[in-house]
Amino acid sequence: MSVSGRVTAQDVAELAGVSQSAVSRVFTVGASVAPATAAKVRAAAEQLGYRPNSLARAMITGKSRIIGLVVAYLENQFYPVALEKLSRALEAQGYHVLLFMAANTDGEMERLIEDLLAYQVDGIITASVAISNDVTRRCAAVGIPLVMFNRGQPESGLSSVTSANALGGRKVARFLVEGGHERIAHISGWQGASTGRDRARGLYEGLAEAGMEAHAVIDGMYDREMAARAAREVMHATTPPDAIFVGNDHMAFAVIDTLRAMGVAVPQDVSVVGYDDVPMAAWGAYDLTTVRQPLMRMVEATVETLLAQIKDPDRAAQNLEIDAPLITRGSARLPEGVT
Repeated sequence: MSVSGRVTAQDVAELAGVSQSAVSRVFTVGASVAPATAAKVRAAAEQLGYRPNSLARAMITGKSRIIGLVVAYLENQFYPVALEKLSRALEAQGYHVLLFMAANTDGEMERLIEDLLAYQVDGIITASVAISNDVTRRCAAVGIPLVMFNRGQPESGLSSVTSANALGGRKVARFLVEGGHERIAHISGWQGASTGRDRARGLYEGLAEAGMEAHAVIDGMYDREMAARAAREVMHATTPPDAIFVGNDHMAFAVIDTLRAMGVAVPQDVSVVGYDDVPMAAWGAYDLTTVRQPLMRMVEATVETLLAQIKDPDRAAQNLEIDAPLITRGSARLPEGVT
């Protein structure tokens, strides 16, 4: 045993009667090792209470098998679920996950990147976080691949995975028009984010196809209180809307609560449609019609993209958009003939 009293790989190797490199292979995901050797090493490790030192291995191999997950906020019910599934998918591939919270402020992401690099992460996934050119250059300079989840910045040269947000917005427009709605308002997601812009653009395109324009548009900033305020504003107008497309479910719940508090019946007076299809959307209290983000497909594509770039640093960036279905429930009036 070492002078410090900590059990080392060499201690395990001596007890198991194998080389230290054999011990290393046993505890390296994907490494080739004979079953008999693996059994001896694991038995010796259990007897000695040995735990592999991931940081030490990272110094030797240059690979930590750690992925950094960076998210800006967790108030939106979509992100806790997404992060859990991302973490499980990465763990299934033999990777550990470090979660970092970031504010969308100047310099915050730059600071976090330095922290992530200090942990010698093999790759980074960002969710709901804007990436500056400085961050892009820094990651490229040290060879750390970065994939954006549920956010896209094509001009950044980074890979991204999103739902087909513009197409989702068009689906909502067609659904509401076919349902006989004539005054369709939009409480959008933050227009500084690709998701907010693309969903709004899809709505406008879909309405234009029907010869219509949005009745009113307010940026809800992906914020519950701002969405509630926007709902009160559009409903207090001289001519209120008969339908509201809300940029995500998190805001849509606030809109429904606000309308009910005002004595407005949903969907009899106003239809409400969201985007994400978080678990709460199916609750009887909301019964929200919404566009379902294909979460598992997005997670699988994100992990596959990141691991492919770790394996091949010269691999070209790709921007993937995955189709998202419209899920009809009770918060919106259905088109005639649709059940």
